[in-house]
Amino acid sequence: MKQEAIAIHLGITRQQYGLYETGRRAFPVEVVVKLCELYHVSADYVLGLPEGLPYGKSKTRGRGQGGT
Repeated sequence: MKQEAIAIHLGITRQQYGLYETGRRAFPVEVVVKLCELYHVSADYVLGLPEGLPYGKSKTRGRGQGGT
């Protein structure tokens, strides 16, 4: 896809998308979500994380319930 088409899907300018694509500006979470929907992939894939990462316990799980 061309940057212009992706930018239209994201609701941003092509120039803004270019800054995200080149790493000159960080992707906001909303943009990552829209990219995942556009390409039908996970956020891990969009963010370039390796497959099979172990997911540990949530740091927020159990808060307020006497858990850690």
